[in-house]
Amino acid sequence: MTESQVTVFNSGYDTVVRGGRVIDPANRIDAVCDVAIRNGVIAAVGPDLDATGAKIIDAAGLVVTPGLIDTHAHVYEHVSGDFGLNPDLVGVRSGVTTVVDQGGPSALTFDGFRKYIVEAADTRVLAFVSAYLAGGLLGHRYVDLYGPTGINVAAIVKTAEENADLVRGIKAHAEPGGYSRWGMASLKLAKEASREVKLPVYVHLGTLWPELEGTEVDAIKIIDEVVPLLDPGDILAHPFTKFPSGFVATDGSIHPLVREALARGVRIDVGRGAHFSATNARRVLDAGIMPFTLGADLHGYNIRIGDGGRAYRGMFSDGADSLIADDERASPFSRPYSLQHAMTELLALGVGLPEVVRMATSNAAVMIGFEAEMGALSIGMPADLSVMRLIDGDWTLIDSEQVKFPAHTIVHPEFSLRAGKQYLADSPLLPEFAAMAA
Repeated sequence: MTESQVTVFNSGYDTVVRGGRVIDPANRIDAVCDVAIRNGVIAAVGPDLDATGAKIIDAAGLVVTPGLIDTHAHVYEHVSGDFGLNPDLVGVRSGVTTVVDQGGPSALTFDGFRKYIVEAADTRVLAFVSAYLAGGLLGHRYVDLYGPTGINVAAIVKTAEENADLVRGIKAHAEPGGYSRWGMASLKLAKEASREVKLPVYVHLGTLWPELEGTEVDAIKIIDEVVPLLDPGDILAHPFTKFPSGFVATDGSIHPLVREALARGVRIDVGRGAHFSATNARRVLDAGIMPFTLGADLHGYNIRIGDGGRAYRGMFSDGADSLIADDERASPFSRPYSLQHAMTELLALGVGLPEVVRMATSNAAVMIGFEAEMGALSIGMPADLSVMRLIDGDWTLIDSEQVKFPAHTIVHPEFSLRAGKQYLADSPLLPEFAAMAA
């Protein structure tokens, strides 16, 4: 056979992620498989795929999942002051392919969010638009901006309709500080808007603002007024909160309306952030109440890296740092953190790995109404993948109350692929697992 007669076969794939443990709850896959990518979309999933002519990424010994979706992020940099983080540092450079900003952009600031955050990021960025015209300005520091007079239902509806590709719901609050001032007035307006645009409302539970002087709020009873306002698909955040007005009363009992809410189709997002009490998490999980999604709730007040416990918004390619805060009083619980760390905590509390992956992939996609285009490794979907290493050992985790509890497996991000492009998990915001050794 002459050289001109030799036929070279090509698989037609651009990239093959080879030999990882693929966990894809939406497609009921939990097996060692290859994932093939062509033109930025999933082309095939299966064992021993032909990778002739393709770039091969070795994932042997690693866990491969659909791209992780962080359902509770704060990434409106600069506009939300110290609160907002760089979307790629908590996104693709942390092994997360999609982040959902909770309440940073508002009807007044959404155009800037689209241009300077969404369009500038490699990570896919979506949002629950703030119910308040102030949005997340300066990290919600000024409570007077978050009452009913700061809500314009028509403006919310207009923003949601004009930005339907990005707006996946509406963010509101039901916590003692706001309740002491306005009762349920703000949440009722948020629900009016959410019903008009047929999108869910995401409700923050747990103390955020100080109570109005001279008032006394029985925080655990706030949920009595919240649940009747909610519709199927609405979300209650922070079920494990250490603060009042969450799921757990001071006597350790679970609020009876929580089960009623779940029975009506209301969903629960972990919203880990500064709200995670391992003690309350055990109480909620032991009661058979399982969160639907796993939001990390990273922001500039609860993440810190570097010498002296300082926190940073970002670290850029030129080596420049952007200091968030060095005031330990403002954030005594802050430390390196990630969505995978939240996954680690749930594993430590006895939730199985496939269920934890489901929360951060297919369930998250359902929550935001995008299950047709993310949250699974289905043929033709964008090639968004997260690749992680499970590290077994004896570890000590610390919750938001400074309570230590043991873990035996750490979920550590290695890299992600967003629309087929690979990103190493090199964010300076990621924790070093060695620091958690028991």
